[in-house]
Amino acid sequence: MQCKSFIASTACFIVFFLSVNRVIAQADAVGMFDKHEDIGHPKNAGAATYDKVTHVYFLKGSGYNIWFNRDEFQFVYKKIKGDFTATANFEFIGAKGNNHRKIGWMIRESNDEKSIELNTVEHGDGLTVMQWRSLTGENMKDPEGEIFYPEKKFEVIQLQRIGKRLIMRIGHVGEPLKTVGAHIMKNMPDEALVGLFICSHDPEVIEEARVWDVHIDIP
Repeated sequence: MQCKSFIASTACFIVFFLSVNRVIAQADAVGMFDKHEDIGHPKNAGAATYDKVTHVYFLKGSGYNIWFNRDEFQFVYKKIKGDFTATANFEFIGAKGNNHRKIGWMIRESNDEKSIELNTVEHGDGLTVMQWRSLTGENMKDPEGEIFYPEKKFEVIQLQRIGKRLIMRIGHVGEPLKTVGAHIMKNMPDEALVGLFICSHDPEVIEEARVWDVHIDIP
């Protein structure tokens, strides 16, 4: 009897444990994304919400930067294996802010602050850049680790992955997209974290942005 009671108790505990983990995972989920969190422990905590009626994501985030050998920002992401095309419209909420504040798409090996990553960035002043870190803990290189687009201030940002090749495109709503550039990330794993991000470029400040018409197409 004691043996049966022990087995029953263990089974109940396992069911309870799995249920709790499922609830926690659902609490972290935002819209189509599995999780949101601050990367790199910024001084001020970020947040992310999804409006089911308007299908708009609202991001809040702080952080000193996404650069050098480590990053600080708010990340809303899901794991994707293989090729994909991620497209969305981005806009900061509020005209004031650091010219180097950042929003856009990111692909990342892990949630470690020093992770291998590539991001497609719209800055506060409209500067449009593709930038990357090829090795864990490596300093991002200027200008070797970035591709600038000569024009500024676009709403639509797209990140596409084909094998190890990552491509950034930008555009205005309703117009054909323009290619910023492409880069081969040899060390990016087949399964990686892909999602939306926001960084204030000022650890004392929390910036806000809205992101809408979000699509991730997987062939």
